[in-house]
Amino acid sequence: MTTAQRIAISAPADGLLVYDTDLKSFYYYSATAWIAINNSASGRLNFKRIKSTDNLAVVLATELAAGGGAKYVLTHNTLYEINGTVTFNLPIDINDAYIQGLDANEDIIYKTSGTLFDGTRGGSIRSVTILAPGATVFNLSAAASSSTFLLRDTIIANASNIGTISGYGLVFMSIVNFSGNTNGITYSNIGQLLLSNQAWFSNNSGTYEKFTGTFNLIEKQGGFSNVNTGAIGLDVSTTGLSITGDAVLESVVFTGPTPANYVKGYTTGSYTGYNFNNSWSVRSAGIPNETDANATADFAMDYAVGSGLGVAFNNSNPSDIVKVGSGTPSTTYSNLFRFSTDSPNRLRYIGKKKRIFQISGSISFQVPAAGTYIVYLAKNGTFLSQYKIYGKGASTNDIVVLPLNASTEMSTNDYIEVYAQRYTGSNGSIVVPNMTITIK
Repeated sequence: MTTAQRIAISAPADGLLVYDTDLKSFYYYSATAWIAINNSASGRLNFKRIKSTDNLAVVLATELAAGGGAKYVLTHNTLYEINGTVTFNLPIDINDAYIQGLDANEDIIYKTSGTLFDGTRGGSIRSVTILAPGATVFNLSAAASSSTFLLRDTIIANASNIGTISGYGLVFMSIVNFSGNTNGITYSNIGQLLLSNQAWFSNNSGTYEKFTGTFNLIEKQGGFSNVNTGAIGLDVSTTGLSITGDAVLESVVFTGPTPANYVKGYTTGSYTGYNFNNSWSVRSAGIPNETDANATADFAMDYAVGSGLGVAFNNSNPSDIVKVGSGTPSTTYSNLFRFSTDSPNRLRYIGKKKRIFQISGSISFQVPAAGTYIVYLAKNGTFLSQYKIYGKGASTNDIVVLPLNASTEMSTNDYIEVYAQRYTGSNGSIVVPNMTITIK
């Protein structure tokens, strides 16, 4: 019947079955309404189920033809359901399709040689186990920086090489279990790389994760990396690795017998005892915290008894204000984390995030005659006047000792120095044998 004929039936019997030739579907009558019985014509579109018993050359004949007989090029925007263990003899080009299982313990993609996933477009893989003994799992290099690749709720096991993912605008990998793989994965030239709650077991070997090229954003959060003897957990040592935005390593637990192998750090741009450069914010168990909140620095200028750094003023009172630190003072700079020094007795902040720092220290100086002196802390050459402090020498050669304390906001490349001024007294230089500054 047509739809009009079916609807025109007067007082249809409960359970009456009709095939609707307009809608290409069976309908049955129940109580007060016609109810459709879904069939292949009215069911899900862009869907293909691949079962363990299928002949792939038949089930994926269209995909095999698209790949010229050398690989399976999946149909764009189509969902491929993996049902059971499916063994692939050729690579899979995801081609912006979706691969999904219903249970990662039961739905398995298996390949024993060559490359499993190959191609230049995005797509997603969910809820499957990938077994690749003797094979490389990924050789994905996006042709367009707008491409997206997603992998989640998946197990990757026993691969000869997990492989490379590069060139994507977004790569999102969440809840992934890596087990028994001989070599790990390399991420390269990705706009936004999001790695969430990944598990790297100690039965993996080689380098688990490596970053190369340029990234706008890296965020690796949660999970653990149990680094076996001889393996490397995370490698950021490749020359040219660049983060144009931010990189975050948060709440990842690093364990294993050799802590030095948890992270293979930057070859330049890091700090003694640390692994990363200033682009990173790192808070993970097993490795040092590295964030702008941990930025700190200090220096100590210390001369032998009877000597010191001379600071000369002009003849007027109050005199000019002079930096304490001209020439080449005997100064030791220590604990410089996200700080540097590019001028005598100067500490420059080189972190990326603006924050408030506490500054403390002291200065000792010998006066040429009785008089009153003022010591200033300065940021970028501008005096923090609210923190200036006065000292007075009662007679020639008196030693004055003053504390230095301040709180100030600092942005990237702001710097701190110490200045002095004679307020009253006779002309002449003060001699500074000792001065210390700590910023944190």
